[in-house]
Amino acid sequence: MSTGAAPFAFVEAGADAACRAALDRADRLRDDPAALTALWLQARVLLLDDKGHALADADGNLRAPHGQDISEGPGGVGAAVFLGLDAHGGGWFALEAALTAFDAPRRVDLRSAAALWPAFEASVFAQARALQHWRSRHRFCGVCGGEVTLSRGGWQGRCQRCGAEHYPRTDPAVIVAVSDGERLLLGRQSAWPARRYSVIAGFVEPGETLEQTVAREVLEETGVRVRRCHYLASQPWPFPGALMLGFAAQAEPDVPQVSDELEAAAWFTREEVRAACARGEWDGADDDGEGPVLSPSISISRWLIEHWLAADADRHAR
Repeated sequence: MSTGAAPFAFVEAGADAACRAALDRADRLRDDPAALTALWLQARVLLLDDKGHALADADGNLRAPHGQDISEGPGGVGAAVFLGLDAHGGGWFALEAALTAFDAPRRVDLRSAAALWPAFEASVFAQARALQHWRSRHRFCGVCGGEVTLSRGGWQGRCQRCGAEHYPRTDPAVIVAVSDGERLLLGRQSAWPARRYSVIAGFVEPGETLEQTVAREVLEETGVRVRRCHYLASQPWPFPGALMLGFAAQAEPDVPQVSDELEAAAWFTREEVRAACARGEWDGADDDGEGPVLSPSISISRWLIEHWLAADADRHAR
């Protein structure tokens, strides 16, 4: 089964592409200012505004000029962050747009880019946005409050007062397609569009295994008891910095009872889920008022739902 365009590079466990990334992160170059400077002139530079939107052309396509057209090169605080090397050995950097004289007619947010841009460009944007978010929120040391300066191509912060080192943070979260053998468990939050449902998700807590997180989150949010689960796939989710770890779980056919985290939760038959998938991407227009609306195709949640449908169909075919 294919995962489609995989805008944020999620892949199913064991897939050939599982070890490939959009860019070679080239950690070996982060401590080599001469190498970064040599890459800069011909490198592509992804420019982000203060809201985390990427500069784009009039049609919404990525507009990443070469370093030689940008005023700021790789260096310390506020200068370009080294993202990595593409398949041709070309460098990619990210830079705050306000530091340049370069402008573009449009700004594109990350969710729009994930849906519309090629997977490579969307993945590079996701990497740049996550780093920008980390940098903007770690200007001062959490140990002593001293000012933090950046090194290693923008990937390491060091406190100028106590010397503590700081690194970009990724928060692990599980996301799980729960089945009782015949039905799929879906929940919805009150802030979502009407009738939008998704699989269950939650952050890993200290001292937990991923499997324990699956069981705890499903029980806390829906009152359903998980019997067993197994890992399927992962997807970076840079809103702002999560890593979604996808599971499939078998559970007791308990009646869902929601807490304050969800507005509703319910079991859905394969026929109901198949009909929801057939509705395609739904933008809230022409609402027929019938059946659940599923997560958009850029998310691993939609992939997990379709994976469950395919596995369920295969099980009944045997």
